[in-house]
Amino acid sequence: MQMTQNRRRFLTTLSAAGCASVLGGARSSAQDGPLETTTVRLAKISGICIAPQYVADELLRAEGFTDIRHLPTEAGVPAALSLARGDVDFTANFAPALMIAIDAGEPITMLGGEHIGCFELFAREGIRSILDLKGKAIGVQGLGSSQHVFVSSIAAHVGLNPTRDIQWITSSSPKPMELFAEGKIDAFLGFPPEPQELRARNIGRVIFNSAADRPWSQYFCCMLAAHRDYVRRHPVATKRVMRAILKAADLCITQPEQVAQRIVQAGFTPRYDYALQTLREIPYGKWREYDPEDTIRFYALRLREAGMIRATPGKIVAEGMDLRFWNELRRELKG
Repeated sequence: MQMTQNRRRFLTTLSAAGCASVLGGARSSAQDGPLETTTVRLAKISGICIAPQYVADELLRAEGFTDIRHLPTEAGVPAALSLARGDVDFTANFAPALMIAIDAGEPITMLGGEHIGCFELFAREGIRSILDLKGKAIGVQGLGSSQHVFVSSIAAHVGLNPTRDIQWITSSSPKPMELFAEGKIDAFLGFPPEPQELRARNIGRVIFNSAADRPWSQYFCCMLAAHRDYVRRHPVATKRVMRAILKAADLCITQPEQVAQRIVQAGFTPRYDYALQTLREIPYGKWREYDPEDTIRFYALRLREAGMIRATPGKIVAEGMDLRFWNELRRELKG
């Protein structure tokens, strides 16, 4: 009964927010033509920064989807490879992780941006800048993870060699965040809800925040991507999935309390307080203001500096991006 009431309140919120009126969604969907498929599989990762795709189910149903699945995968390059294998159809993922897979020839198409900034770099006392990380031990979920790729990018950007100058520490048990909390490593890059937990426990100090620190805060953090074949075979479905997720991004701004409750009830994260803090800190509402192509060109240069890709920015854009639907939806969803 409680879950039913919560779902009804959430649907009411969708309508009140102007982001998910079922009738409005149906009208705009009808203009796209008939759906080629009513199935969509979305990646489920440990982080909750990609909350829009976690709370888009009702919006997807309004768009005509009847079989909506959230399939667990690892964040970063592993999630990109899961997408490339066809295990999932769509995922929001850290832009450079997607680009590394595209550079390797994987069939992935980036469709647009989802949100700006979610990474925070925590360090022990005495470490005040990225340059101070030289020779230090940094904990990441794994080599190839979003955390590893991001720290490598910002390190290369300030002149460090991420391979030689940083000692990478990976551990499944205990996790890198706990190693940092125990003082066994020097720094840790977390994404929600990890930064929220570290701050609540008063552990470490933030020396870098991708939502606030330039130039990184001027570009998308996570991009929405799909398997290339899904986009080619199901263009109408692709646009409708994107519309649902972008509307859900708006909802993260207008109704963060309901969204936080929703992702906790659905099992995406256990802590309501950390979820709500995440939603209030990440600027989901800025997706209309940023240029996804600029994001790819910026990160392509950073990845080349770090020796992680060989392709030029132009090649990544030409072979790994399709902004047709993004451009249409920005005009349609003016806000």
